[in-house]
Amino acid sequence: MDAGDAEPGTVRPGGRTARVREAVLRAAGDALIEHGFDGLDLADVARRAEVGKTTVYRRWSTTAGLVADLLTDMAEQSVPRTDTGSLDEDLRANARLVARTLADPRQGPLFAAVIAAATCDDRTAEALHRFYAVRIDEWSGCVDAAVARGELPAGTDAREVVGAVSAPLYYRLLAAGGVLDETVADRAAAAAAAAARGGVYVVGA
Repeated sequence: MDAGDAEPGTVRPGGRTARVREAVLRAAGDALIEHGFDGLDLADVARRAEVGKTTVYRRWSTTAGLVADLLTDMAEQSVPRTDTGSLDEDLRANARLVARTLADPRQGPLFAAVIAAATCDDRTAEALHRFYAVRIDEWSGCVDAAVARGELPAGTDAREVVGAVSAPLYYRLLAAGGVLDETVADRAAAAAAAAARGGVYVVGA
């Protein structure tokens, strides 16, 4: 597929186009936090970003396309995984990164808004699933390395372990409430590591 056939918002731009994209996605995030997906409006986003409405409509065409590109950008900006040589340290680093992100005054509400949008829009849901697939794949290497070192049983599903680290943190953000700090993060990482060592995530167990 060449650039002329790509869906709006899926081609990575450069130069002035990149600056426009950055401004529009920042504005889209602000609007999404304030009004939710149902209140997201391309004309309002264009006004916030101080760019022409035609530019926004031509490049993204729909609010779903805009949110999908926002998630793509969030994935591109994500911090690479830690590689300490220790399963416990790697999972702790992952948990602390997730907790720090979700506790951030902007990032936390933005993730909550995007997740809420995904419950009512299929394209946003697909983009969200891609985002988390990229992040889980990024961190799965630390689990695979732990298996290779003999820290975990053979056949351990790395993706399940990584998902288990962040799941209680998202639960706290979206449902239970409460503080998201390093203590909570470390507990989530320790629980996932203990379960993994016990063979809970061995495929077919």
